[in-house]
Amino acid sequence: MLSHNLTHYPYASGRRVVMGMRGAVATSQPLAALAGMEMLWQGGNAIDAAVATAIALTVLEPTSNGIGSDAFALVWDGKLHGLNASGRSPQALTTEHYAGMAAVPQHGWLSVTVPGAVSAWRTLWERWGRLPFEQLFAPAIRYAEDGYPVSPETALAWKQAEKSYLPLHQAEFQAFKQVFFPGDRAPAAGESWRSPAHAETLRAIAQSGGDSFYTGALAEKIAAFAAATGGLLTQADFAAHQTDWVEPIATAYRDLTVWEIPPNGQGIAALMALNLVEGFDLSRYPRESPGVYHWQIEAMKLAFADAHRYVADADVMTLSHAALLSKEYARDRRHLIGHTALPLAEPGLPQGGTVYLAAADSDLMVSFIQSNYMGFGSGILVPGTGIALHNRAAGFTLEPGYPNQIAPSKRPFHTIMPGFLTRTGKPLGPFGVMGGPMQPQGHLQMVVNLADYGMNPQAALDAPRWQFVRDNLVLLESTVSHEIATALADRGHTIRSGSFFGRGQMILRENGVLVAASEPRADGLALAW
Repeated sequence: MLSHNLTHYPYASGRRVVMGMRGAVATSQPLAALAGMEMLWQGGNAIDAAVATAIALTVLEPTSNGIGSDAFALVWDGKLHGLNASGRSPQALTTEHYAGMAAVPQHGWLSVTVPGAVSAWRTLWERWGRLPFEQLFAPAIRYAEDGYPVSPETALAWKQAEKSYLPLHQAEFQAFKQVFFPGDRAPAAGESWRSPAHAETLRAIAQSGGDSFYTGALAEKIAAFAAATGGLLTQADFAAHQTDWVEPIATAYRDLTVWEIPPNGQGIAALMALNLVEGFDLSRYPRESPGVYHWQIEAMKLAFADAHRYVADADVMTLSHAALLSKEYARDRRHLIGHTALPLAEPGLPQGGTVYLAAADSDLMVSFIQSNYMGFGSGILVPGTGIALHNRAAGFTLEPGYPNQIAPSKRPFHTIMPGFLTRTGKPLGPFGVMGGPMQPQGHLQMVVNLADYGMNPQAALDAPRWQFVRDNLVLLESTVSHEIATALADRGHTIRSGSFFGRGQMILRENGVLVAASEPRADGLALAW
């Protein structure tokens, strides 16, 4: 596959494959990728590069993540390790707080759980980091203090966010709007934006090794602001937070093994869909053919239906991930896929706001994802800190009887999902596609592109995409042919054009060569040396 197709990229739109042997970084914002490369050039390893990139992204792409994000990671060091750094709901939360509501609000304190990204940075660095922890913060602090030109796709997302956040007039939202929408508008592409308070907070986190955020002055500030403006989070909630090392879950697809973080993340949906698609010999047909699209879409529908019903905090799931990933179960479900579209209910997976990055060196490979969710997140920023809090509680359901029903001290269903590929027990590398429910769909399409059609990483990312939304509604990218759209409509799919199909990155290693790729639908950059 990859080994004999490094120059095969029929959908590459003029982009070139980036290759190196010593190290690589790929993410959705060029300056963040450079922050990671700075660490490699200063003698750091892939973990140093990944953490520095993640920290820089809180400044450079605040439309998708921040200091108040959650995070997950997969790390290869000769074995694959999983890290779940997602936070839990407040201990004081009860279902009565949501009385009369049809869903968890997307903004405000009732959408906030304890942020875990800072703990992810510290935990990864403690285990594998080579450079001093404070050194990893230097690029982000520089960008926050001195400012940087907002990149085009980030500016577009910032502009689109005006309609969601500018109408928020309660007291808890005012500091957020002052920082991110000065003059009641988003910064334009190329306009410089800076956040000195963000820089000071990053310094405090760096100097305390992250302790300030969970047990020190920053935790106290967050809790005090929550208490003053109707929030439930307390210092005790922050002090109780911990990261968990988890055993990654996987499925075999053709000659690849595809790895994901186990629930509470939705990575299992991608694996279930791959198990279903495995029964169709896609390589017999051109990639751009109606059947190839139809089988993947139908598999994704079935996987989402199961994820919505069963996936939750692993502590409360009523059905094991092993049962959901059974090949026999997939065989039984596959019989539901026919020539025409299955009518299925809304899977209930809301939109996303996420950054993904991949980093690698000669010894380590890192798949890392962090997110505020739904763009900027909750719309709450703790005054004087630059800490914008995510709204991950919106991943809970209020439906009684579901394992993902909201409850105190519980992790919500999470859309973010770092991916990793191996072949015959050897690492190929990290990959990911950001974007709420597009993430498992993006993973499915990336793996099919690699395994069934022999594309290299950049070609796999460049290829046309589809997105299942709900019922029979499917969005197609503009690069999908009219003939395929018509054929899918004839099969019972409701076809619409779309504008968002995720934003991915990938670094694969074969024969000692690192092949790095960055999403053409974002401002991203892949670098290797």
